[in-house]
Amino acid sequence: MALGKRRAKQQELLVPTTSLPRSPGHPFYAKLNELLADAKFDRHVESLCEPHYKEGGRPSIPPGVYFRMLLVGYFEGVDSQRGIAWRCSDSRSLQDFLGLLPTERTPDHSSLTVIRKRLPVEVHEEVFAFVVKIAKSKGMVKGKSLAVDTTTLEANAAMKSIVRRDTGKGWSDYVRELAKEEGIEDPTEEDLRRFDRKRRGKKVSNKDWQSPSDPDSRIARMKDGRTHLAYKAQHALDTDSEIIISATIHHADTADSETLKDGIIEAEAVLVSAEHDNPYEEVVADKGYHKTETLAWLKDRGIRSYIPQPRSQRKRKWTDKPESWQEAYRANRRRVAGSRSKALQRLRSERVERSFAHTCRSGAARRTWLRGVENVKKRYVIHVAARNLGTIMRSLFGVGTPRSMRRGLCGLLEAGFVIRGLIRSRIGHCYVTIVGFFRVGARSHRCEALFLSRLQITASSTAC
Repeated sequence: MALGKRRAKQQELLVPTTSLPRSPGHPFYAKLNELLADAKFDRHVESLCEPHYKEGGRPSIPPGVYFRMLLVGYFEGVDSQRGIAWRCSDSRSLQDFLGLLPTERTPDHSSLTVIRKRLPVEVHEEVFAFVVKIAKSKGMVKGKSLAVDTTTLEANAAMKSIVRRDTGKGWSDYVRELAKEEGIEDPTEEDLRRFDRKRRGKKVSNKDWQSPSDPDSRIARMKDGRTHLAYKAQHALDTDSEIIISATIHHADTADSETLKDGIIEAEAVLVSAEHDNPYEEVVADKGYHKTETLAWLKDRGIRSYIPQPRSQRKRKWTDKPESWQEAYRANRRRVAGSRSKALQRLRSERVERSFAHTCRSGAARRTWLRGVENVKKRYVIHVAARNLGTIMRSLFGVGTPRSMRRGLCGLLEAGFVIRGLIRSRIGHCYVTIVGFFRVGARSHRCEALFLSRLQITASSTAC
């Protein structure tokens, strides 16, 4: 065989489409397309989006392609629309997942923006509810215990750009005025930085400051301790199946006790859309959600609450409160002291935090590149719907993401032992001795390289 050399080639003028090489496809995306086809996903989303398009004219990008590209953002761990568009155009397997021919171009990131602006947030919520309906058809939505928790999402805005709400002045102008009040005449930039670093009582409040580029974002402390402009995402999760029933986006300075009501109302609306008749009977949350008015609101809806009470040095007074509030408060405190509450709190801390790890860390949704509560919710709701699809795929096929398929073989072989064996096989008139020394490493993409590097083959010719 002669040596092949890589040189520049001239493109042929005409290429028959039948001669173009077809991608074998990715097994995970092939199974996911089968799941969506069985549920008639494309027909459903087209009926939802049809009222928002005009009759006649050039056909638009199919809604099924738009929503699948957003699903790819979760499964591939891509956070931006530009990254999603590039990833889909670069992979033939993803082009097959989108239903595009080899001669068709994948949609550009600007097309995703145009479609997102055209479709209201209600359409995205209906698509999310349809995924919950798929989970319900597979017997995964139990409808008994609902676990609720929140996390922060970093907004697409910088703290350096914040301005005063009353005057519109930036941070440097504000510090300059404070320096002049302290007697520093005509301060330089270095003087301002030194003065701002050493002055006492330096605080930034959402009542006084806002971002001019993203007014809906709020100043908040992130999970890693940094201060950023952020949003708050809340998950309401089925404790049995780990299916997220509702995902809501709020301002980062909104109290958890207030966001709980929105999460419960949206979860009930999702169950109605998913044709699930069994309402949830229990809600478990951490002590940040404890508020007597919220407990009474849950009691009026026939929902038992398991919300611990934060420590307080003051004695609670009931003279100016309705009697129903006191009953709900005492009933919740009695339930929290039981063993049922402890079991639910363990499930909540494990499974809701796992859902945040899937969506925000593995799915790369911790940093949002969109601005405004509505835009952030449109993207995040479909992101969580992709996480629900991954949970369904894991229950059906044992694999929840395309990346986990590469770790599947390693997970089976990674049992904490080393396979060392002596295998003798007879091939014709020779005996081939294979001395295997095989250990699976932690990095799945190196499994094959490790196997080939540690597998030693010695052949010994022996007369029969």
